Amino acid sequence: MTAPHLIRSVVNRINTLLLIRSIWFPKLVKIVWIVTLTIAIGVPVYVYALIANPYNLFGAMPTLREIENPHNDFSSELISVDGVSLGRFIRYNRSPVTFSDLSPDLVNTLLVSEDHRFHSHSGMDFAAYFRVIKGMITFSAQGGGSTLTQQTAKNLFRTREEELSGKLSKLAEPLEILISKTKEWIIAARLEENFTKEELIALYLNTVPFNNNAYGIKVAAETYFQKSPAELNIQESALLVGMLQGTTIYNPVAYPERAKRKRNEVIQKLYRLGYIASQVETDSLKALPLQLNFNIQNHNEGLAPYFRAALQNELLPWCKERGYDLFESGLKIYTTIDSRLQQYAEEAMREHMALLQKNFEADWGDRNPWVDDNGYEIENFLEKKIHQTEAYKVLKLTYGNNVDSINLKLHEKKSMRVFSWRGQRDTLFSTWDSLQYYYKFLHAGLLAVDPSTGGIKAWVGGINHTYFKYDHVRQATRQPGSTFKPFVYGAAIENGFSPCQLYYDIAPAIPVNGRIYQARNANGTFGDGKQYTIRQALARSLNSVSIQVIKEIRPENVASFAKRVGITTPLDPVYSLALGTSDVSLYDMVAAYSTFANLGFYIKPYYITRIEDQNGNVIENFFPVPKQVLNESTAYTMIHMLKGGVEEEGGSSRALSEMVKSENEVGGKTGTTDNGSDGWYMGVTHNLVAGVWVGGDERSIHFPHWGEGSGGKAALPIWDKFMQKVYANAKAGFTQGAFKRPVEFNINFDCDKYTKIDSLLTIQ
Repeated sequence: MTAPHLIRSVVNRINTLLLIRSIWFPKLVKIVWIVTLTIAIGVPVYVYALIANPYNLFGAMPTLREIENPHNDFSSELISVDGVSLGRFIRYNRSPVTFSDLSPDLVNTLLVSEDHRFHSHSGMDFAAYFRVIKGMITFSAQGGGSTLTQQTAKNLFRTREEELSGKLSKLAEPLEILISKTKEWIIAARLEENFTKEELIALYLNTVPFNNNAYGIKVAAETYFQKSPAELNIQESALLVGMLQGTTIYNPVAYPERAKRKRNEVIQKLYRLGYIASQVETDSLKALPLQLNFNIQNHNEGLAPYFRAALQNELLPWCKERGYDLFESGLKIYTTIDSRLQQYAEEAMREHMALLQKNFEADWGDRNPWVDDNGYEIENFLEKKIHQTEAYKVLKLTYGNNVDSINLKLHEKKSMRVFSWRGQRDTLFSTWDSLQYYYKFLHAGLLAVDPSTGGIKAWVGGINHTYFKYDHVRQATRQPGSTFKPFVYGAAIENGFSPCQLYYDIAPAIPVNGRIYQARNANGTFGDGKQYTIRQALARSLNSVSIQVIKEIRPENVASFAKRVGITTPLDPVYSLALGTSDVSLYDMVAAYSTFANLGFYIKPYYITRIEDQNGNVIENFFPVPKQVLNESTAYTMIHMLKGGVEEEGGSSRALSEMVKSENEVGGKTGTTDNGSDGWYMGVTHNLVAGVWVGGDERSIHFPHWGEGSGGKAALPIWDKFMQKVYANAKAGFTQGAFKRPVEFNINFDCDKYTKIDSLLTIQ
């Protein structure tokens, strides 16, 4: 091409460009202005409309006050008197922490992994947004763009849930996402204005779920490592932070290898961004196993599950009256329970009941333990019981009167996990098999109280709360047998009797409803004809003498005395009341025996000292209310009477271990019902009163031989094991010692002067 042609070509191109510019540039400028004005005006209008939510187009937004005081659904926590968490009342198992409760390793791992520009942005990370947009354009994953503050906004105010969605959100999913994201941006900006960065970190970690019923970092640290958040190291922090990217797929219990890979990715990122100093340290951390100390928290696990269940029923109406949600208000409920004593009580029960159950099954062999008064198996026992089950009621609704179909389903085998003293086991059982299996178990309850304060220190309502929900401390009432006799003798002491009062061991003939009644002693005889003091009679648990005494002082006076010292259940004022034929609860029995140890002051056993809100403000304090119901002399004399079980020859408490009796004043009383279906032991020391009940859930279920189910063999060993464990730990504060003695007490317990039968023995 020649030079003139080249010049002409260039000129033509320039002219063309100038023409295009003259035509399109004004249009381009116009478009830019339109877009700019649209953004400048449209975005504020959109944001304002979203906040105002006209006609519910966008869905609700939290108010400024709600953002300034964000509410998180924290579970309420039970705390023992020695500062140990006993568990939580959970809808979502969550408990709050502050920034000072977090380890530096945890904080830095979170920020490096999830939002390393956290301290330099104000709730929105525009660099992250551009990275996400680039990833969308190039179809390559570039990571998420949400900041920790935005995620906190989403978790706190549930911006993605349907109840917060407006009419526009339902039109299309992209529109729903845009609206939700916008809400999160707005809330995040306001959170940044109202909270420090440290507060936001804690707020975020309080809101996130970690699977396995763990919500928030505190519960997660306890669930997976049995640690507090302040104790978490780098590798533990990396595991939990890694879970935030997928709590199900990175669940270390269900998928340990996958969780470990994610943990190691987080550790490598910590090295890459400078938090870990060297590759050698990084590699050593990545080589470590997960080292879980997993313990899922639920209503059935942990210390004192029966206590927690009983307390929940009481706290629900208390919370309702005061406008709190027990499951979401983050209350701190401080109790009188001592975690150490609670642990000892549960251990003592497990140790003895496992052995007792083994003996029970061996004694019955292939026979069923539900028998009538003559020792014959009760016909149709299981048929009657199965009709009371939910499984039967559902089948009845389904099949109506088609008995064959119902029975076929009741006997249909299916996989199930059942309780055993050797641990849970998987088996093939029908509903019928399951019922027969579980009715053969013996059950138990234990309650321990500090008599001077009324504070409950240990509450064990049964052998396993997962499988047996019925509480044998307060819910159940059973015949107390001879453990009721101290109330007979207490009423007698109050009416002028002395512990040295002499009676013949001869069962009196008493007319009852036109028939003659004579009470046999535990050995099956009507007495040996010898003389015994009433202290010796109580120690030996002689029915013959207690019947003579109640006839002398009248049954209604005994019932009144028992009511005064703490028994709240109905008592029949009849002669057999002396043998413990009216049902009582273990809770009441321990309270009544505590009245003796507390020099005549009755204190209703209590278990809450105070309740605080989630900010530590005390909502209510609880105090025991002592009431003097006996004079000090009567109460102390009854302690002397109860000590006879340990000190007198033939006493029913002499089987207690030397460790418990050594350098210690101990009073105790065994109790057994006629057929041996209830075994009791009530033990009294100067600073701890505890009672134990053992038996079948049905009164017809008991050992084939009376003695094996007696209080001395079924219940006393649990009390003894419990007290041995208590005394082995001096730091628990319950040591051996002497009972409180009245300041003015002139009664002489020397019985040598009682050489002849007292006139009170003349009973017709």
